[in-house]
Amino acid sequence: MTAVTGSTDAVRRLLDLLASGASSEQLAHVVVAARAEGVLGAADLAALASAGELALRIRETLAEHRRREAQLGALFDTASELAALSDPDTVLRSIVRRARALLNVDVSYLSLNREAENKTYVRVSDGSVSAEFQQIVLGMGEGLGGLVAQTARPYATADYFNDERFKHTRHIDSGVKDEGLTAILGVPLAIGPKVLGVLFASDRATREFSPDEVALLSSLADHAAIALDSANLLDQTRRAVAELNEANATIRAHTEAMERAQDAHDRLTDLVLRGGDLPDVAAAVAGVLHGDLTVYDADGTLLAASAAPAPLDPEALFAARAAGRAVSTKDSWVCGVQAGPELLGSLVLTGPDGLSDPDRRLFERAGVVTALLLMLRRSVVRAEDEVRGELLTDLLTAPDRNPRALLARGRRLGIDLSAPHAVLVAHADGGSRRRLASAAARHATLVGVHAEEVVLLGAGDPDELARRVAADLGAATGRPVTVGAAGPASGPAAIASAHGEAARCVRALLALGRTGEGAAMAGLGFLGQLLGDHADLDGFVRQTLGPVLDYDARRGTELVATLRAYFASGSQLARTKDVLHVHVNTVVQRLERVASLLGEDWQAPDRALEIQLALRVHRLGG
Repeated sequence: MTAVTGSTDAVRRLLDLLASGASSEQLAHVVVAARAEGVLGAADLAALASAGELALRIRETLAEHRRREAQLGALFDTASELAALSDPDTVLRSIVRRARALLNVDVSYLSLNREAENKTYVRVSDGSVSAEFQQIVLGMGEGLGGLVAQTARPYATADYFNDERFKHTRHIDSGVKDEGLTAILGVPLAIGPKVLGVLFASDRATREFSPDEVALLSSLADHAAIALDSANLLDQTRRAVAELNEANATIRAHTEAMERAQDAHDRLTDLVLRGGDLPDVAAAVAGVLHGDLTVYDADGTLLAASAAPAPLDPEALFAARAAGRAVSTKDSWVCGVQAGPELLGSLVLTGPDGLSDPDRRLFERAGVVTALLLMLRRSVVRAEDEVRGELLTDLLTAPDRNPRALLARGRRLGIDLSAPHAVLVAHADGGSRRRLASAAARHATLVGVHAEEVVLLGAGDPDELARRVAADLGAATGRPVTVGAAGPASGPAAIASAHGEAARCVRALLALGRTGEGAAMAGLGFLGQLLGDHADLDGFVRQTLGPVLDYDARRGTELVATLRAYFASGSQLARTKDVLHVHVNTVVQRLERVASLLGEDWQAPDRALEIQLALRVHRLGG
């Protein structure tokens, strides 16, 4: 280091070092060296010290500008990368990877909201080593992430476990502790007022996140939310296009089949194309052949007849199928109605003593036309069932996405979704849900399988309809069928909401041991009022059992389980200790603790009823 010969020389050296990007230590050394050499006077040293401080501030300012420029460049690179991505999962992985790199943290992760469940789930992480942490679920308002998801505002903590601003829960704290995280910053991923999820940056050591870091992560989250929303919309569009192409392919296949039928058949085909059905075919064939025609299905059930039905000879039908043509009996002609090897039904012609070859071919052609009609009827039924099932699924899962389109789809199926409907959910252990839905069809304007349960929309009083449907389906299936009802509800949103209440009603019936019965919430009395849409279940449980629940949560005890066993054992200590497999003194001590938490009158009839009801509701809520 060259000796300092004057204050001007020292200032010039500071400027040279500053221009060359020297470190803070190098800049400070100029002032220290000048003091040590003793060449400068007190005034010059003071001026040099002031210049040194200014040089340090300038260096810090330049470093901050360079850092911000680097962050801004990285943010632009991130925006460009996200804009080029179209797959939602790829977008999510890119977001968390960039967040970890930009803020230089140990772990970054992202959670997505599920509005229907009022929870946010950890979806993607980078740097995480804990399986428990990666599967964490946060309720709205729980923990730092749940608070960000609920309020749509960023939150940061330097020491999560000692920060009382957040609602700590056992499963969240356990996951965070297993990952070893201490400092956490969370910002919302939002599109306008809608929060899609939360983006996190976290360290395993104590760290204060600066306002610039919060702003940087928020900017990344804004870009990420737009990219994620665009990717989701693109994915939905692709699925819609695929479904549309599939529908077009189905329409083309039906059109080609109808064209082939028109080319293959004479007058009978023309009759079908003009809208004729089995009775029309029976009447037309009977008129041409001067006899009477009877149509049966594969099980021998009568489908149509031009006059009094003629009996079916099973042996003649077997011979007709073997020969592949119509055969005669003593007083009739029999022809099998087939689609390839599959028997769809049979035709029986009575009246004429004999048939000429052209008449027999016409009779056999009537069998082909009948097969086409039966196949067409089967296809229409299947297609209609599929369309109705899709309408029911969309109605219950996305009622607010396009209500007008849902109403229009309903009208095309002859269903006025704007009219009041009772919403029923039918539950049966074992058996086919499809068969249960078929048996329930006569009670409903719309029926289908949703979330592994049969859902019906019907007309009438929900409670009365639920009882009637439960009894009818139980008799039809030979097993207990439990039916919960809600409504009446008008419009997609109200119907979807009523479905949720009907599902809760089913769970309540099963929990109450009323398997095989039907009821609406109003028919469940006080429990129905608690479980209805306007009931505050959490408030009721907290008000009744709050101190016990909190004590169990803090101490890891089993007071709630002891209460359940105690009431289930008829309030007998000996039976309770057998259920819990503990000593009777342990039961006594636990109940004494319950008394200290809930009050000495907790076993009074009114209090005991409320406590038992709260225990049931707590169990129903999981």
